Amino acid sequence: MKHLTPTQAWAWLQAAQARSAHDGSAAPLFVDVRMEIESLYVGRPPGVFHVSWYEYPALTPDPARFVAAVLAEAGGTARALLLLCRSGRRTLDAGAALEAAGFTDVAHVLHGFEGDLNDDFKRSSLNGWRFEGLPWEQM
Repeated sequence: MKHLTPTQAWAWLQAAQARSAHDGSAAPLFVDVRMEIESLYVGRPPGVFHVSWYEYPALTPDPARFVAAVLAEAGGTARALLLLCRSGRRTLDAGAALEAAGFTDVAHVLHGFEGDLNDDFKRSSLNGWRFEGLPWEQM
């Protein structure tokens, strides 16, 4: 699995999408693995596809369900994937499950959407997608 900073991930995604538009290849699938409520209300990058790694109230991953949903959207295991979560931790487990299922080009966003906690237990103040000023939207 590739580990990309948010800025690296955005640049990689933009370059791959431009290449895809030029040569007709499949653009990477950008997957938000957070719970649906996180994606909707905290915010998300534009164009991200949502498949939660786990949901409330169980908070228990179902790797087979997750892999099946990503595979259905990706159309095959050769498609490049970029994974995003809140802090960059869930994507490690989700990425491992996808690689175990045969996906060969998996990357995740280090520090995730909101980043690490600071000394006051707040996110988006040290690192992460929003901290780096990358595009995002909110309901």
